[in-house]
Amino acid sequence: MTSVPSTARELGEVLHPVARRLLAGRTISAGKLGVLGYLATHGRATATTLATVQTVSPQAIATAVRELESLGLVLRTPDSDDRRRVWVELTEAGRDRLVEERAAGLDWLGRTIDERLTEAERAALDAALPALRKLAAAGPTE
Repeated sequence: MTSVPSTARELGEVLHPVARRLLAGRTISAGKLGVLGYLATHGRATATTLATVQTVSPQAIATAVRELESLGLVLRTPDSDDRRRVWVELTEAGRDRLVEERAAGLDWLGRTIDERLTEAERAALDAALPALRKLAAAGPTE
């Protein structure tokens, strides 16, 4: 039986170069893409929520949101009931950019899976996806 520490170590060693390759063509930092990804999945959010989800300081998320807003990728809107609350929303340009940023690495991954893996290996990879989703859900998004 495989021990958990060994599995964790091996999984980390295997996923690290894959993740690095997936991120290679991106022009926006992983943190900012995490913000865009969260907004795409969950809808508008406050900066406090984004900071919590991304596990960064409120100052760091404020900087990221300002930069994303300057690029036209998010929009900040004051709450109609509580003017102290500001909602951060994904724009259409932000949604398009998120798709583009994700696509660069996914093209490589799809090609590599098709070219390098056997049918049985592709089936095994498909079977592992639910477990990998559980791991992904335990940490920050994107």
